[in-house]
Amino acid sequence: MTTLTVNIDNKKSEKAVKAVLDALGLSYNVEAKPTNAPRPLNKAELRIYKRLKRSLEQIKLHQEGKIELRDARELLNEL
Repeated sequence: MTTLTVNIDNKKSEKAVKAVLDALGLSYNVEAKPTNAPRPLNKAELRIYKRLKRSLEQIKLHQEGKIELRDARELLNEL
């Protein structure tokens, strides 16, 4: 027995593939996955997410008066 997994996003294509499988007399199983489920982040996206999260945490601490952030002029002078 061989198992073949096919991911189909288009309903018309799904119906056509089912019709072909039925015509060939093959059995199949349909597993519908929710379309609104978030996909896992890749390495680059995860790195950006972590940097943004750290930046937002620093902004929150600055607003609470717990840390002092550099202003843009200091940053540009450093570059």
